[in-house]
Amino acid sequence: MTAYSRKRVPYLPGSLTGTLISPLRDSLLLWELTKRDFLGRYKGSFAGVAWSLVNPLLMLAIYTFVFSVAFRARWGGAEESQVDFAIILFSGLIVHSLFAECLNRAPNLITSHSNYVKKVVFPLEILPWMALGSALGHFLISFCVLVLFCLVTGTTIQAGVVLLPIVLLPLLLMILGLSWLLASLGVFLRDIAQVIGMLTTVTLFLAPIFYPIDALPEDYRALLTWNPVTLPVMNLRAAMLWGQPVDWFAWLVSLVIGAIVFWLGLVWFQKTRKGFADVL
Repeated sequence: MTAYSRKRVPYLPGSLTGTLISPLRDSLLLWELTKRDFLGRYKGSFAGVAWSLVNPLLMLAIYTFVFSVAFRARWGGAEESQVDFAIILFSGLIVHSLFAECLNRAPNLITSHSNYVKKVVFPLEILPWMALGSALGHFLISFCVLVLFCLVTGTTIQAGVVLLPIVLLPLLLMILGLSWLLASLGVFLRDIAQVIGMLTTVTLFLAPIFYPIDALPEDYRALLTWNPVTLPVMNLRAAMLWGQPVDWFAWLVSLVIGAIVFWLGLVWFQKTRKGFADVL
C-alpha cells in the first residue's frame, strides 16, 4: 500500500466522530484502497477492466431475451419495442447491482482484511467506504453503457438525468449503514454471508425491475415499497427516461430512513469492533 499523509484531525479508534470524518481524513488511503480493490478483480486477466463491461451487457442480453422474447413481457403498450424494454430493464439492473454488490461483500469485509484488525492506527470503518467506491465505479461504467445505448438507438435522455446523485443518495446512506452492520455481524456469524446472498436475490425480483409496479395487485404493491431498491429505480427511470417528476415526498421519507440506518449501522460497528481481534 502506498504511503499517505494524514490530515491534522487525530484518529480516535472507536469514536463516532472519527468514523464520520474518516473518508475526508483518510481520503488518500481510501482512494488507494478503492483503486486497488477495483483493479484487483481483473488483475492477471487478458481483458482486464473490459470485463466490467462484458458482465452487465451479457446479463442485459439474457434477461432481455428471456422476458421480452420468450415470455413476451412488455412494460407499456403493445407498441413498445425490445430496445425500449432493454433500456428500462438495464436501468433497473444497474441500480440493483450497486446495492447487491455492496451487501454481498459486506459480511466478509473484516474477515478478508483480518491483518488490519490488530493495527490500532488503521481505520477499519473505511472498508465499507472502499467497497461502496468500488461498486460505484462499476455502476458508472454500466451507466455510461446505458447512456451510449440510448444515444445509439435514438432514445431520448431527459434532462432529469442530472438528478442521479440526488436520487441515489438515500440508497447510498442505507448501503453504508447496512455494510457496517453486516461487516460486524460477519465476524461473529459467518453464515450471514449466505443469508445476505439469498436476500439480495429476493430484492431483485421484489422490485419493479422486470415489471412495472402497477402490474401487481394493490395489496402487493406495499410490499415492493419496502424494498430499498424500488424507489431509486422508479425515480431514475422517471427522471432519465420518461421526463416525469421525482416523487420528492417518498424520496424525503427514504432519505430519513437511510440516514437512520446509516447512523445505527455506524453505532453498532463502533460498539462491536473491540471484539474483532478476539474472534479473528
